[in-house]
Amino acid sequence: MSSNNQVIIFDTTLRDGEQSPGASMTKDEKLRIARQLEKMRVDVIEAGFAIASPGDFASIKAIADTVTGSTICSLSRALDADIDRAAEALKNAASGRIHTFIATSPIHMKYKLQMTPDQVVEHAVRAVKRAHNLISDVEFSLEDASRSDLDFMCRIIEKVIDAGARTINIPDTVGYAIPEEFGHTIEQLLQRIPNADKAIFSVHCHNDLGLAVANSLAAVTAGARQVECTINGLGERAGNASLEEFVMAIRTRKDLLGLETNIDTTQIVPASRLVSSITGFPVQPNKAIVGANAFAHESGIHQDGMLKHRETYEIMTAQDVGWQTNRMVMGKHSGRNAFRARLNELGATFSSDAELNHAFTRFKELADKKHEIFDEDLLALVSDVQAADAYEKYKLSSLNVTSQTGETPVAQVSLMVDGVEHKAESAGGGPVDAALKAIEAIVHSESSLELYSVNAITSGTDSQGEVTVRLEKSGRIVNGMGADIDIIIASAKAYVHALNLLDANVQKAHPQV
Repeated sequence: MSSNNQVIIFDTTLRDGEQSPGASMTKDEKLRIARQLEKMRVDVIEAGFAIASPGDFASIKAIADTVTGSTICSLSRALDADIDRAAEALKNAASGRIHTFIATSPIHMKYKLQMTPDQVVEHAVRAVKRAHNLISDVEFSLEDASRSDLDFMCRIIEKVIDAGARTINIPDTVGYAIPEEFGHTIEQLLQRIPNADKAIFSVHCHNDLGLAVANSLAAVTAGARQVECTINGLGERAGNASLEEFVMAIRTRKDLLGLETNIDTTQIVPASRLVSSITGFPVQPNKAIVGANAFAHESGIHQDGMLKHRETYEIMTAQDVGWQTNRMVMGKHSGRNAFRARLNELGATFSSDAELNHAFTRFKELADKKHEIFDEDLLALVSDVQAADAYEKYKLSSLNVTSQTGETPVAQVSLMVDGVEHKAESAGGGPVDAALKAIEAIVHSESSLELYSVNAITSGTDSQGEVTVRLEKSGRIVNGMGADIDIIIASAKAYVHALNLLDANVQKAHPQV
């Protein structure tokens, strides 16, 4: 049980966050993020959906076997096979949780489940009992709770608490709720359910109307004591409640809310950068807490006030959330041990000495081109190396692009395809367009480019550019990433990475969608 003023932070970046189109993560990438979440002192890490795919199962197992400072959770439908698979993945966890769910709204029960309310209650109770026989910590979620009948919610929650559920999650699955309404729902459930005191009530809010954090705050004000959220608000559709925004609201307005969390807030910015780097979802500059402009002041009036007294225009410090802290500038004279040590501090580890050596070689190459290398550069470098090492069908060998005023840019590319070199040349509307068309002339992927995004990793004209390329083919969406001081090379790397992801056919299967 949570103390009366303690809010449990349940992070679902690795599960719901991965449901963002193109946000698939490898096992190693998930493990890196899980270690950072543990370092941030996240209470519960939802590591995935064990039955969704062999990859999800392996990721959950690896995290459960490694992370000891947080409870590791696996999602499961209210089905025997799902529950058993989740328990198997969590077998070695120092602290494990099965999170089982079933839809409870009239529209979901009628059209999706094609079940009566009585059948839904029966399935829910059976699922919780089965999970509780396998693991002591069981969470139950009422999918689409914000569009469910209150009387029915009271009925099913009372039953599953009796069956052994010790956390009850009320999700705003489609982002439909309004804060006052949502807070009232939580208040009513806590008052009307006879055994409500035997469970912690949780919320999981989506951001379709931009109200996920507001709804989460309304819920904890009404008595909920767990909030499910993600780093950078990542998640399907418009995303989930942003962990950093919710946590800092609790911390900054403790005078009003009287609540607290276990989160080490100085780890927020490093976590944000890591998730952005791995998923290929850049953080918008004006994003609260972790955006590049979050603590920047342009207005002369604001600047004058800040110089006289910081609190005139800032309600928290940049250092509170990890800006300008834990930054080590490295250069070409930095050795292998310093390189490895700094990456360990950033939560990046290597599975073999060969992978470390590859990364260190890339670091030295970068250091020859860029005088100062910051943490952001190191994280991008690790992501780039691991992306290159993960899939080998396509490999960029060389790229030459000619671009001058008044002339059509032309690119010549050399690409290794299954170890065989192929060359092509193409013109384009710009140097990047020419480079990608030359690659496509070799691979004939039949994919469509859904997104092309460039993000400067650090400041300065020698900054690395981090490029995200989103490709769609036959309903599958992947995000490819590449980083380099040369934006055109970074673009080609990102495109090749995306092609490799398509070729690998790594399917994301989330049965609840």
